[in-house]
Amino acid sequence: MRHDPADLVFTGGPVLALDAARTRATTVAVTGDRVTAVGHDEVRDLIGPATEVVDLAGKLLVPGFQDAHVHPVSAGIELARCDLTGLRTAGETLAAVRAYAEENPGQEWITGGGWSMEAFEGGSPTRDLLDRAVPDRPAYLPNRDHHGAWVNTRALALAGITRHTPDPADGRIERDAAGEPTGLLQEGAMDLVGRFTPRSTPAERLAALLRAQAHLHAYGITAWQDAIVGSYGSMDDPADAYVTAARDGSLTARVAGALWWDRERGAEQIPELVERRGELSGGRFRAGTVKIMQDGVAETGTAALLGPYLDACGCATANTGTSFIDPARLRSYVTELDALGFQAHFHALGDRAVREALDAVEAARKKNGWRDTRPHLAHLQIVHPDDIGRFRTLGATANIQPLWASHEPQMDDLTIPFLGPERAGWQYPFAALLGAGATVAAGSDWPVSSPDPMQGIHTAVNRIAPGEGGPVFLPAQRIGLTAAFAAYTSGAAYVNHLDDTGSIRAGALADLAVLDRDPYAGPSEEIGATRVLATYVGGRRVHRLTS
Repeated sequence: MRHDPADLVFTGGPVLALDAARTRATTVAVTGDRVTAVGHDEVRDLIGPATEVVDLAGKLLVPGFQDAHVHPVSAGIELARCDLTGLRTAGETLAAVRAYAEENPGQEWITGGGWSMEAFEGGSPTRDLLDRAVPDRPAYLPNRDHHGAWVNTRALALAGITRHTPDPADGRIERDAAGEPTGLLQEGAMDLVGRFTPRSTPAERLAALLRAQAHLHAYGITAWQDAIVGSYGSMDDPADAYVTAARDGSLTARVAGALWWDRERGAEQIPELVERRGELSGGRFRAGTVKIMQDGVAETGTAALLGPYLDACGCATANTGTSFIDPARLRSYVTELDALGFQAHFHALGDRAVREALDAVEAARKKNGWRDTRPHLAHLQIVHPDDIGRFRTLGATANIQPLWASHEPQMDDLTIPFLGPERAGWQYPFAALLGAGATVAAGSDWPVSSPDPMQGIHTAVNRIAPGEGGPVFLPAQRIGLTAAFAAYTSGAAYVNHLDDTGSIRAGALADLAVLDRDPYAGPSEEIGATRVLATYVGGRRVHRLTS
């Protein structure tokens, strides 16, 4: 091999190329922002006097991870506010809220969030509890999945919410036996209070983006799809942060932005989306996707199901969840968006929402023919077996969040009993989708759950969360380690329209991550303990583990 010396060479360890041939290699050369050679000792001929050589020392080199569904700016803002992520009990949660309020006496509102539903009886904390921690000003705290918000009495009063306030069409005010609001607001009802919370400033949003970017790079993530670019409830539009960072060069990741579809409006917003796509796209940020939230979540009874939810006694109720957009209109909207070259990114969690989203993709294919728009359905908690094969047939990518596919209190106490055994067995069907030939991508939905791809990979392989014991969750849906890696690399790269990333091959962009071990060489129970030593975007190191 005789070529000009490379700028960067990784050698001395296994390389997970994840290319079409599943190439085995031990050495990779990078010149500029591209991979120039993949092989073994012969690639070392490209080492020159100025070449930076990274000795892998037996550790695994992988393509940079990509997150196909994430909310970095809101996560970055939450990290700087009352962050309740990971707290397991009501006592811990209330103590954290009280401490934050005492440390920030000048804040007009107490905001933040990330509390776990399983920390409270029935998943439903009350305003009375929150009043004890924050008695002197309004508080607004979304839960971990951000489909519900816990508020105190002052917040309800400021928003004018009483027993006489009707539920919005796309949400629910939880009430006690006397009809009084309990302090828990579901889905669209969140905005009844959320619209009164202080807005973040452009400077705060930019700082949040850069804070989140550093956090994601530390997990080996080099690209992502922001699942909401637009204003939604109390979430501020992150678009200005992306545009600023893309222009000044501080956006080191590659980002696809999913423009928010306002479900209270119709096709009249499509010209606005076309205009926004042109205005926002530039540098490492593109806005060629439209995010459509078709339903809610199972644990609050708002995921759209083909049959009724059960009650605590196992009897059918009148509730089948919520389809936020009329299915016929959804088919029309998606067909028009597809014709304009937009990618559709669906939130589809219940089996009815999944079917409605697939029906919309099918309508677009029939009207427009096959276009390279790469529609994808995120979450896919419950998929009817009849719809598994449609993903391959329609070219719709299954966008999975693997960390949710395990036994934990929110699943065992707040979900399975209300689905019934048959539907509970249709949850997170990763192996079935792969077996049917579907393209599978993976994401985290951070800040809903950890953005660490290795934890997601661990759960996809084991169907047990890292560090947890107990029974395997639907063991037939476990997938192999290579398939799990591919979902976070080549699969997500496909969804993100980043075709020169996602694998390590000559000519591809040098978006890479160095792990602290080779997970193939150890037991599957230790996959989640893997850490990222270094992350590179375009051959430039953007993260190095220092401790």
